[in-house]
Amino acid sequence: MTGTPGLPPRRAASFPREGRAVEFLAGVGVAFALLAGCGSEGEPVTGEPPAGARDVYVEACGSCHGADLRGTDGGPPLLSVVYEPGHHSDESFRNAIANGTPQHHWDFGDMEPVEGLSEQDVETIIAFVRSEQRRLGFE
Repeated sequence: MTGTPGLPPRRAASFPREGRAVEFLAGVGVAFALLAGCGSEGEPVTGEPPAGARDVYVEACGSCHGADLRGTDGGPPLLSVVYEPGHHSDESFRNAIANGTPQHHWDFGDMEPVEGLSEQDVETIIAFVRSEQRRLGFE
C-alpha cells in the first residue's frame, strides 16, 4: 500500500505505467482497425457521373447494395445516413472497394474486396453513388 500523509492508503497499480500505455495503444489500434472504413477525410466527388456510370455500379456493386442503392439481403443500403460523405468519405469507399472492410455498422458480414475494377471504374462508381445520394437523399 502507498499513500500520502493525511489521506487513506491506496493500492499500488497492478502493472507498471508502461503496461498501461501499451494496453491503451493496443486499444487505440483496435479502434482504428474497426473504424478504418469511416472518416471524413477529403471532399466528396461532386458533379454528374460519366455516361454508363449506373451500369458500372450495378455490375460491380448492385448484387449486394442494390441497383437502387437501397441494399439487399446481402449488403446495406448506400442511401443510409451511415454513408453520407461526412461519415464515410470517398476515400473510405476507395479503401473498401480495394481492400474490403470488416463488418462494423451492419450484420451482413465483412465486405470482400471488389476485384477487376480499374481506378477509373472506382471513381465512376463513387461519382454515381454520390450523385444518387444527392438526388434521392439519405434514408
